Amino acid sequence: MPAHGFSPKSENNAAIKQQRRDPYEVLGVSRTATDPEIKSAYRRMALKYHPDKNANDPKAADMFKEVTFSYNILSNPDKRCQYDMAGFEAIESESQDLELDLSSLGAVNTMFAALFSKLGVPIKTTVSATVLEEALNGMVTIHLLQLGKPLVKKVEKQCAHFYSVTITEQEAQAGFVCRVQSPDKSKFKLLYFEQEDNGGLSLALQEDSAKTGKVTSAGMYFLGFPVYRLDESMHMMANAKDPDAAFFKKLDGFHPCEITQLKAGTHVFAVYGDNFFKSVSYRIEALCAAPFSEEKAKLRAVEAEILTKRAELVKFETEYREVLTQFTEMTSRYALEMQSIDELLKQRNTIHAAYTTAPPLKRSSFSSKVRGSFKESKGENQQAKDKKPARDRAKKKKWFNLHLKVDKRKPC
Repeated sequence: MPAHGFSPKSENNAAIKQQRRDPYEVLGVSRTATDPEIKSAYRRMALKYHPDKNANDPKAADMFKEVTFSYNILSNPDKRCQYDMAGFEAIESESQDLELDLSSLGAVNTMFAALFSKLGVPIKTTVSATVLEEALNGMVTIHLLQLGKPLVKKVEKQCAHFYSVTITEQEAQAGFVCRVQSPDKSKFKLLYFEQEDNGGLSLALQEDSAKTGKVTSAGMYFLGFPVYRLDESMHMMANAKDPDAAFFKKLDGFHPCEITQLKAGTHVFAVYGDNFFKSVSYRIEALCAAPFSEEKAKLRAVEAEILTKRAELVKFETEYREVLTQFTEMTSRYALEMQSIDELLKQRNTIHAAYTTAPPLKRSSFSSKVRGSFKESKGENQQAKDKKPARDRAKKKKWFNLHLKVDKRKPC
């Protein structure tokens, strides 16, 4: 049984594209809907049609896929802009992959997903619907996290630990940072929740862990200016399909975080265990950015340079492709020219050899005669050795057959 999201591509892709509904219609929002409105509509419909709540209901499963696919388009500014201008055709095929909820997969399907991930196939995962529903209903336990005092914990797979952090107006103005690291390089998600009027929590931001040296880490930076995050999945997809194009796709997933600054008050974060089979050891830390003014300035400058470099890559890719095409054409021409020249020289030699009335020369027999005489002389010598009388061999004395003359008149 194939895992959810791993079924082979249908042969009737064109027919499937025609059957797709407008993402705005699927989520029930207008074309001018804001990001919070789109997120709220997605959370509501994802919880309604999630497989955990609709077992053995194929219509609900299809609706869940459609809702997730629509949200993947509208939640990404670039994809949404492409769709608004040219529809589904403008969206690259890799953007159509669904995010998997590992908690909804069976043991066999989870093993398949883990195998694909181990082989380097990028797999997007989403937070368990159970965790989101418990948070939305206010049924989660929230632990206190103090500024500057990190905590070391372990969270089970597809589960979440919730933490509340309270900041003052001065700390909010200075900037706030929440970081999580896993020493055993485990996969996890750092989540930020907004508090609803009914006391529940709704997911507002999500940051997937990434390998940084000997650890995996994720962070959220609320510093008063747009801080960007890098989605590695786009680069991985490009690398899997065309390693040469991976370089130019490396910065395509560089997008600004939706929230640039937090207000004074209490905020809720969570660490979600995103491993396939095991728990996640981690350290979470909340910091006020006031002591890190130098790092804050450097981060802003570096990200500005990255944005400039991303724009330059677009132009450079065009130039590179043109030169690469020319190089490929020149290489092919080089091989053809070499082949043509060799053929002409061969014809030339044949024509030169045709100017004669003598029969064609045979291979010189001098060397063969020398080798023949050498073999004959060697054979004669061997025969002479073989014909040597046997008695001559018997006359040969061995080293231990010594004949000593003893003078009997002299005493020993």
